[in-house]
Amino acid sequence: MFDVLDISKSNYYKYRNTLDKDYSDYLLIKEIFDESKGTYGYRRIEEGLLLKWGLVMNHKKVQRIMKKYDIKPKYTRKIKSQTYKRIEENVRPNLVNRKFNTDAPNKIWTTDITYLILNGKRAYLSTILDLYDRKIVAYKISNRNNLNIVIDTLNEALKVRKDVNGVILHSDQGFQYTSFQYKEICESNGITISMSRKGTPIDDSPMESFHGILKKETLYNNDITNLDQYIDIVKDWLLFYNTIRLKSNKKYETTN
Repeated sequence: MFDVLDISKSNYYKYRNTLDKDYSDYLLIKEIFDESKGTYGYRRIEEGLLLKWGLVMNHKKVQRIMKKYDIKPKYTRKIKSQTYKRIEENVRPNLVNRKFNTDAPNKIWTTDITYLILNGKRAYLSTILDLYDRKIVAYKISNRNNLNIVIDTLNEALKVRKDVNGVILHSDQGFQYTSFQYKEICESNGITISMSRKGTPIDDSPMESFHGILKKETLYNNDITNLDQYIDIVKDWLLFYNTIRLKSNKKYETTN
């Protein structure tokens, strides 16, 4: 131990008798602790003392000395991911019933979120479409799939289309669409909420088709190296889709 501490036996006992009998053990513990980059607790320190120097030290003693000299492991606190659940009382019936064609604007809107993923990184696109001409009413892109992206998209749509009283806004039963905030904004603006049946993507055929076209014509038709570049391409495509791209005349009505 004197070789490890690099001190003479006489100095060691002199220091121990006059200052602190735990000091030499503290130095050994501190060395193991530092080698662990400040991550070992007292039980790992106990193991390290035995493995490195063959020194048997009771874990209670190790714990006492670590507390005495304020040696505390630096743990990285794991942030628990927040989970969201739909509010069952805010689930609304399907008013569209797969009748996806209208004779005028601002009768039926449909909305959904899809992911934009590249090289393991992802962003989220929230879109509202008018089923009359399949044009985008509003959209938002965010790095988080949370309530804000949906609320921001809805508020943007309200800025663009002034007369929305009587609009049916169709979505799935995602937690954002069953939130009280979403419900309040819709109802206060005269928008009627409609929702597809749980686990029935065909009830959202126009949005499913739109997302498929978007990814086919952006992700697969470009040499993209990073997510930011992909997002810029998506933004350009959304403008192209609304202003230039020909829309299909395909009827979306399907049978139940």
